[in-house]
Amino acid sequence: MTIRVLICDQLPVIADGLKTLLDAVPDIDVIGTTDNGMEAIVSVRTTRPDVVVTDLNLQTISGLELIRRLGKEDEPPNVVVFTASDADKTVSDILHAGASCLLGKEASPQELITAIQAAAAGQTILAPSIAQRLVTWFRAQPEPQEATTLPKVTELTPREREVTRMMARGMSTEEVARELIIGEATVRTHLYRVRNKLGARDRAELVSLVYRTGLIHTTGQPLGDQSDLSPSGLRAS
Repeated sequence: MTIRVLICDQLPVIADGLKTLLDAVPDIDVIGTTDNGMEAIVSVRTTRPDVVVTDLNLQTISGLELIRRLGKEDEPPNVVVFTASDADKTVSDILHAGASCLLGKEASPQELITAIQAAAAGQTILAPSIAQRLVTWFRAQPEPQEATTLPKVTELTPREREVTRMMARGMSTEEVARELIIGEATVRTHLYRVRNKLGARDRAELVSLVYRTGLIHTTGQPLGDQSDLSPSGLRAS
């Protein structure tokens, strides 16, 4: 399936360079470029891209505000942030806004292509340096409480627990559906109900809650198995 991509960057030379790079990839179709956040929203509504690749510096509204607004669309695209800033506050803001992937401008062409393909599949990829900082932060947290001591966790059904554990270990919506022999819409419904029950605002916060509440116990690597810490970044669906 061809991945439809919209590129947003304030610098035409970068936007054009990314378009040239991605146009050479067989399964990616760049449907447009823009340096304007409001124009990007209009384009998303009219052309329905699967993935939006954006910097944080845009005209009219910032890339961060663009991500927040896109998340409220009826059919929100997945977002890959391609930026030079990796400060902790910036990373936190981007993840809470709902971006799927976060790469630095030093990322290689293949890393960007991989991130776009992962975002289209509902997965998350972070730059290796950011992934390592998140792992270090998780390891520094107190031992998780037992799930039985937390009323909100005990409200989860067995299937909701199962879907949540699989998601937190790095499986995409499609992979969870295939493993459990259920529809992808059913998986998304389970995750929506889990987020409501646990009070998680987004995917990143839900993963954090999964480990802090004891639904998955850490084994020296809080965000999944060794495959989650591949050189291309940290993955989580």
